Amino acid sequence: MNVVAKTETGRALGDAFAVVRDRLPGKGKIADQRRQAFEAYERLGLPHRRIEDWKYTDLRALMREVLPLAAAPDATAVDRAAATAKSRAIDGVCRLVLVDGAFAPTLSDLGNLEKGLSVRPLREVLDAGDGALSAQAFASDNSNPMIALNGAMATDGVVIDVADGTVLSQPLHIVHVATGATPAAMFTRSLLRLGRDTGATLVESYLAADGVKAYQTYDALVVAIGDNTRLDHIRLVEDAIEAFNISSATVSLGAHAHFNTFGMTSGGHVSRYQLTIAFAGEGSRVETNGVNLIKGTQHADTTLFLDHAVPNCASREVFRAVVDGRAHSVFQGRIVVRPDAQKTDAKMMTRALLLSDEAEADNKPELEIFADDVTCGHGATAGALDESLLFYMRARGLPEKEAQALLIQAFVGEAIETIANDDLREIAIATARRWLEARA
Repeated sequence: MNVVAKTETGRALGDAFAVVRDRLPGKGKIADQRRQAFEAYERLGLPHRRIEDWKYTDLRALMREVLPLAAAPDATAVDRAAATAKSRAIDGVCRLVLVDGAFAPTLSDLGNLEKGLSVRPLREVLDAGDGALSAQAFASDNSNPMIALNGAMATDGVVIDVADGTVLSQPLHIVHVATGATPAAMFTRSLLRLGRDTGATLVESYLAADGVKAYQTYDALVVAIGDNTRLDHIRLVEDAIEAFNISSATVSLGAHAHFNTFGMTSGGHVSRYQLTIAFAGEGSRVETNGVNLIKGTQHADTTLFLDHAVPNCASREVFRAVVDGRAHSVFQGRIVVRPDAQKTDAKMMTRALLLSDEAEADNKPELEIFADDVTCGHGATAGALDESLLFYMRARGLPEKEAQALLIQAFVGEAIETIANDDLREIAIATARRWLEARA
């Protein structure tokens, strides 16, 4: 096996797997899948700037240490998680809580699930030896080293099934809470399967209990969207200021399906969200939108890959970044239109707003087109606040910070307005306001 040269951090990850592998859920074929995933990670090594997809997020430089795997949450941790989840509670949702990487049934709404909805902890599924389901949960491409590492180390998560013909009236809310008194790492993986003619809304939140600063989150989400199905997805990252979050989502769409996703990152020290979407059926539509609100020395990377493999599909992307202090925002969006994907309609637009001279934003939209009857385009801009508008607002008595806040709200508003659910849109707006108030 050709193993790349390792950094001390890379070696520590290998040592961590050796320590915990016999305690991870799932035996037999699942254990084999874990071993293969880890071998894939070892072949690839910790990503670095010489790999194009990781050019702006060099984990060999950014990731200084490997934290031990989080212990199973005790009563104190569950109580702290309950208080944290309550502080960010969303009314009218079906809440599914993961505490330090472990599913917490006592904090989750499992008692009265809607008809056609099934929710199981991933650990329970793996220990039961459900090979077909495990294969789907771990089907992600191991050519991405951090997805492979997640596949090797995942301890828990949720497996959600929505039966054919079911339209959920309540959003599903997966809440990740870090409570540890000592820094730890959490590896979680979840699977969402939506049958034919279904509809659902999924919310993901990343939170930390009071006083928690440093931890590492490695999360993966696998989504299968059936024919004639719609999924609305919202992701809010409010990790602790010293936290490290590497998350991935892999989404496949059937025919005449609709996937609308929005992500907002305002927390964490280093974060990367890598989203891969594949069209597997004709006549489907994807809307991927997001906002980075970062300051200080934060680093937030959103990397998107859209695979148009079939005809008559459409995709839209709107991404906004607001960067203050010495923070660094990264957006990479790649759309591939394959030879059979005629009549593809794809557009991507990303804009960054730099609030200081030391703020940095890298926007890299890409199009690879191998079909001839398509409508595709992309664009990217970066700049500062409009001084003439600021002068106009200040001349009418608004303090400078308040005037800036209004302009920033307008800047990110175009992306936030894409959230279909009114209540969830208000939550995203409130999250943006908290960031602006903290900046003032």
